[in-house]
Parts: sequence; structure tokens; C-alpha cells
Amino acid sequence: MAEDTITTASEETSNITGATLPPSDTAAPEPEEDKQGAGKRRKALVILLIIFIVGGWYGFNWLVRSKTHIETDNAFIEARIVPVSAKVSGTVTRVLVNDNQLVRQGDLLVELDDRDYRVKVAQTEAGVGMAENETGGEYQKVEGARAGLQSAQATYDQAVLDLNRGEALFSREVIPKEQLDRLRTARRVADSRLKEAAEALKRAQAEAGLSSRDGNKARILQRKAQMDEAKLQLSYTRVFAPRDGYITRKAIEPGTNIQAGQSLMALVPLQDAWITANYKESQLTYIRPGQKVEFTVDTYPGRTFSGSVDSIMAGTGAAFSLLPPENATGNYVKVVQRIPVKITVDNSSDPEHLLRVGMSVIPTVLVGRSTADILKDLNPFN
Repeated sequence: MAEDTITTASEETSNITGATLPPSDTAAPEPEEDKQGAGKRRKALVILLIIFIVGGWYGFNWLVRSKTHIETDNAFIEARIVPVSAKVSGTVTRVLVNDNQLVRQGDLLVELDDRDYRVKVAQTEAGVGMAENETGGEYQKVEGARAGLQSAQATYDQAVLDLNRGEALFSREVIPKEQLDRLRTARRVADSRLKEAAEALKRAQAEAGLSSRDGNKARILQRKAQMDEAKLQLSYTRVFAPRDGYITRKAIEPGTNIQAGQSLMALVPLQDAWITANYKESQLTYIRPGQKVEFTVDTYPGRTFSGSVDSIMAGTGAAFSLLPPENATGNYVKVVQRIPVKITVDNSSDPEHLLRVGMSVIPTVLVGRSTADILKDLNPFN
């Protein structure tokens, strides 16, 4: 029995040993697993290298673009706002435009009641006719004054002749001295009347406008000037568009009584719109007038407009504010300043005038620097 037990135990031990110990053929795949792990590590390194190269390439391109394309989001569309007003007062009879309407230069915008001004024109025209008639009468006065002068001249000549004869007769004691004195007095009186007639002729010629070299009729010219002024006032009752643009802020309706110089509406010429871009002072190193600009507008995503740098403001926005900072007093904290840059819009990129005043834009100035120049600036050994 003991021997059977020992035999059975030895068989079980051999079975267990045979089940737990792997055969010599199962230890061979270990080098193949190592190869697979090494291959995965090589693939990971290649992927990381590709990512590093691609990232470096994009980073380098981003750096170059940041140096050649100067961009800001602090920019807005601006345009001139032309106030439209009347030069004369009156009552509005017709308004021929609406808000946001496109008008052309010379289009009629507003009409005023012109009856009072037409009456004034008629009055001044009548005044011109009366002045012409009065000038005809003045010509008659000139002729009368000239005839009076001729009569006074004849009287004076006769007085001189009588005095000469009287002096000759008095020397021969033919007439008494009393008669000679009367002849001398008559000559002096004739001389005074001759001078008076000459002055009367000059006065008549001056009143008739004949004293000047070109013979202008001063009174007629004065009345004609008044007539021209009345006609000019009449023309001011019709208000025309001073230039092409869009109507905004219309503040009148038919029947409104307006005063001279009162603002009636505003006109915005969008064809002359521009961009005011507030660039940081550190971004203006290579920005120059004439450089090309590309910009996008928040209202039209995906669309790119073009323009060019027109000018750079003479100072920062803070320097021209209502209360400019006074850095010489108190504690000083350096703040990066912004300088406005005016950018003109290329009308060919906006033929429909889609841009409106106040729109937010993102302009990008192409400064035209080469990659070599950028790398030269990055070289620490320069």
C-alpha cells in the first residue's frame, strides 16, 4: 500500500511539473516582441519629428507674417458728413428725398415758398426801369446846365467888352466915374455867374453818371446790383445736393418754417470713405504711406477689401484728447500708445458702397519686407 501511495504521488508531481514548466519551444517569440516595441517607438519618434517640423514651419511662417503683415482690430470706417442747409428763411413746400436715399450732385432736395422773393425781384426790376428814366431826366438837366453856362459865358464876355469901352471913354472924360464903376461891378457879377454855371454843369454831369471816363451810369448799376441780389435770393429757395452721397438725419417735412443756415439733413459721400486704424506705436516701425492694405469687415465675413495707407497722424490719440495726460505729475505707468493711421479704400473692391460709417474692420498693412531682412533683425550677433 505504501508503495502504491508513493507511486501515485510521484506521478502527480510529474504531471504538475509537466503542466507548469513550459516546453523549450515557447521561449522563442521574445525577440520578436522586442522588435515590435522598437518599431512602435521608431514610428512615434517619426511622428513627433514630423509634428515638430510642421509646427516649426508654421511657427516660422507665422513669425514672418507677423513682421510683414501688420494687423490690428482697433479700426473703423469713417467718412465726411456734409450738412445740407438753406441760405434763406422760408416755409418748406416740397421735400424730394427720403432717409438713406442715394442722390447725385445737383439733384433737387428741398423747395421753399418763393412768392416773397419773386415779389422782391419784381420790385428791383421796376427800380432799374425807374433809374433808367431818371437818368434820361438827368441828361436833360445836363443839357440845361450846359446852356446856362453858355449864357453866363456870353454875359461875361459882354461885361468885359463894356468895361473896356467904358475905361476908354472915361479916359477921354466922355462918361463919369460913376458909370465906370457900374461897368466894373457888372463884370464881377458876370464872372461869378459864369463860375456858378460851370459848377452847376459839373454837378449835373455827376448826377447823370457822365463825370467818369467810361460814362457808367452809377444809379442804374446800383439798381441792377439790387436786382441781381434779389434773383440770387430767389435761387436759394431751391436746395440742391452739393455732391454724390446718401441722405441721413433728415429733419424737415413740408410745412416746416426754417431759418437761414438751419441744418435740414446730412449727406454722406460713401465713395470717399476711409479707415482710421489705431495701431500700436511699436507696430509703426515699417508702415509708410502708399503701402497696400487688405482688410476684412465683420459685416461681410469671408470677403476681403483692399486699400492703401494714406497718412499717419502727427501724434497719438491721447495727445489730442480733450484732457491729455500729464506724465510729469504723480506716479507714471507706461502704457502702449496708439497712433491713428488713415487708410483709403479702393473703390474697385467696393463698387456697391457696402461699407458704412462706424463699421469695425481688421486692416492688414503689407509692409513689403523680405524674409532675409526679418532674419537679419533676429540675428543676435548684429
